[in-house]
Amino acid sequence: MNLTPLRAASGLLVFLLSTLCSVSVLHAQTLPDVIAKSKTIKVAVNSIYPPMEYKDPDSGELTGFDIDLGNAIAKELGVKLEWQESAFEQLLPSLTTGRVDMILSGMSDLPKRRDSVDFLDYVNSGAQFYILASRAGEIRSATDLCGKSVGTSRSTSFPADTADWSAQHCVAAGKPAITVVGTEDTSSARMQLKQTRIAAGVQGSETLPYAMKLEPNTYKPIGEPFATSPEGIAFAKSNPKLRDAVLAALNRLVANGTYRTIVAKWGLQSSAVAKIGVNGVTPQ
Repeated sequence: MNLTPLRAASGLLVFLLSTLCSVSVLHAQTLPDVIAKSKTIKVAVNSIYPPMEYKDPDSGELTGFDIDLGNAIAKELGVKLEWQESAFEQLLPSLTTGRVDMILSGMSDLPKRRDSVDFLDYVNSGAQFYILASRAGEIRSATDLCGKSVGTSRSTSFPADTADWSAQHCVAAGKPAITVVGTEDTSSARMQLKQTRIAAGVQGSETLPYAMKLEPNTYKPIGEPFATSPEGIAFAKSNPKLRDAVLAALNRLVANGTYRTIVAKWGLQSSAVAKIGVNGVTPQ
């Protein structure tokens, strides 16, 4: 029996609506009940780490790679995100006490942090020495920094990474140790560098190119990243259902190309991952 065009169109519309409803129900079933009901995920962010997350200087709005990725995850899960800005040292406490549901803020997935939280590893990072380009004739290699002051954000793992590198490559070779100067954030380290209060800085290899783009011919990387670690989206260990739902959403974003599109937008191709890892382990 042949259907009239109107009946055929009506049938197609019903099919599409039922399919969309089925997908919505499927996504809701993968989420914790409280989130499936509220359709909101509370996300902690420390917005001082461009291009991962920062405030747009013109609009004052949150922007960056993590913001775009978070919004793509939310769309995939059929929910909205409630971004809650916080000081870096308050990110983990806000998660473990239940004030937020997850952290998406360029946080390093470090073994010591896995005692209290789980991570979905979505980009790679490395501690990178850099200097003022004007000092390139004086400081040619990382070992030229032995005995000098190096600044880096105290809220990151970089101070410890720098001290460890100094112990292995300066002190062990009979050279004076690097003096590690903790700064408020990466922009403060760059300011102290320009004021010649420090000889070099350490910043994440995924964020240094952005700073160099903003201030052309100002900075020069020295050597290769010397301490690498994945950055992860953090979840309380008591909330594996949300972790697994976000992992499934991320895997779909990798498979359909959305992840690569967001990576390219922010120039993070060298930090991109081929597969999403969990607690430092990448699936084969």
